[in-house]
Amino acid sequence: MFDLEAHLKRQMAFSRATFGPGERRAGVADHIKRELTGEVIPAGSPYEAAEEWVDVVILALDGLTRALREAGVHPGELAAEACGMIEDKQDENEQRNWPDWRTADPNKAIEHVKAQAEALDAAGAQNIR
Repeated sequence: MFDLEAHLKRQMAFSRATFGPGERRAGVADHIKRELTGEVIPAGSPYEAAEEWVDVVILALDGLTRALREAGVHPGELAAEACGMIEDKQDENEQRNWPDWRTADPNKAIEHVKAQAEALDAAGAQNIR
């Protein structure tokens, strides 16, 4: 089984040595934008498109770990923190209300139903008080 935490440690070492330290938010975002607009969409075959999506995943993970480092997360905890955030976000998405995908435009993003999310946030805030 693939060990994401071990992979992130490997990737962080490569990325820092190859692209330098720091957040590099604009550079990473620019690279992702170029991948998405120039290569993923018009790719010749589904497998070629999948290979381009791998580039986007690696770039996104690089951006995530760089942002966490800039946020002050200890370097030895970056990979574990990133994995925890990914897992937490998946849990959050699974708890959200989503519209029926069959009625959605396949060329547009499907957004979760925000009215429910805002109501839950408001209820949670009141429980804290």
